[in-house]
Order: sequence, then C-alpha cells, then structure tokens
Amino acid sequence: MSNPIPCLWPERGTAPIDWTAVCAELSSRDRALGAVIERVGGSGFPPHAGASSFEALAHSIVYQQLSGKAAATIFGRFRALYPEKAFPAPSRVLATPHDLMRRAGLSEAKAKAIRDLAHHAERGVVLPVATLRRMAPDDVVERLTVVRGVGRWTVEMLLLFRVGHPDVLPAHDLGIRKGLARIMRRRELPEPDAVIRRGERWRPWRSVASWYLWRAAELPRSRSRSRSR
Repeated sequence: MSNPIPCLWPERGTAPIDWTAVCAELSSRDRALGAVIERVGGSGFPPHAGASSFEALAHSIVYQQLSGKAAATIFGRFRALYPEKAFPAPSRVLATPHDLMRRAGLSEAKAKAIRDLAHHAERGVVLPVATLRRMAPDDVVERLTVVRGVGRWTVEMLLLFRVGHPDVLPAHDLGIRKGLARIMRRRELPEPDAVIRRGERWRPWRSVASWYLWRAAELPRSRSRSRSR
C-alpha cells in the first residue's frame, strides 16, 4: 500500500498536516508572517471532503465573477436539472440541451465552459481528487487549464479547497497580494513575481502561508503592522 499523501485536513487515504507545527516552522522562517499567525491563530482550512474534481470545477465556473448569493441560486437551478442526489455524471451534462442550461441561469460562456469541462472529464482529463493529490501543483494546472473557462486561479482554488494540497501559492490572487503588502508594511501591491520570491521561505507549506495572507488582508491596518524581516 502506498503511503498516505499529506493533506490540509483529515480525509481517507491522507495524512493531515500538523497545523501547529507547520505554523511554528513558518513563524521561524518569516517573522512578519509569524506575527499574523500569532494574532489570528486558528486551525486553517476546514474539511471540504466529498465533491469530485468534476463537481468542484463546475462549482468554481458557476461562481466566477458573481456574488455568493447569486451564484448559489444559479448553481442550485443547474443542480435541479438532474433529479438524482449525486452530482450528475459528465455524460448527463453533455446530454443536457444547451438552452436548458441557459434557462437555469448560466451565461452563454459558462454553459459552454461546463459543457467543455464535461467533455474533458469524459475523456479522462479531469482526474479524481486522489490522483490529483499525488501530482505536482504546476502539473495539475497545466492539465486542467485546457478546459474552457478554467484558468490557473481556478485550478489553484481546487488544489487548496478540495484537494487540500499543502504547498500552493496563488500568487496572482488579489487577497494574497494585499496580505503580503500588509505584512511588509507597504501600500503598493507586490507583483506576482514578488509573491513567488517571498514564498520560497514558506515551502513546502505555502498553502498554510496563503491562508494567513488572506487573514492578514482582512486585519485592520493598525493591528497588522509588523517587521517585514
């Protein structure tokens, strides 16, 4: 039997990371990040077990550029097209008339994107979550961004919130950039390349660092200042 793969939360077939130990290690490497870790505390990402990679990507496509409430309504209408309790198989989605998907509230672009996602899932491009866990994040990004409407950020969110990979850094994410600017006590947002360079301090726990950068972006400015080195 193969060894369990590290994961951000407990899930069958995985070895959940020791969040406290990882936070201590990150704090020793980056004092500015450590100040946020000490202030915020917490145990990080909640379990997101259950959804297939196909379902998680379809969910992300629907939610793109919409408020949570509006996206939830549309996603609910999309799910209502399929009476079965389980999320529909790719073949079921491909058999759904395009105009029916549009009437559920999906935009033209999103209806086409979900159909393309189902097409790639049928061809075996969209691998199971357990398989994705054993792949390098960049390899997963390269594999899945062939799907219409799925960019690097979408795959990174899949890796963080469904796969639970411990070493993902969404360097283009606005919240991540805001959080890094906050801990570095800078007004201007760092470029993604600067986020990546700083992130070398956090390997192989960049997902945990990302969680705290998002929290740093939410802190009142006066309470989040710390030394940047």
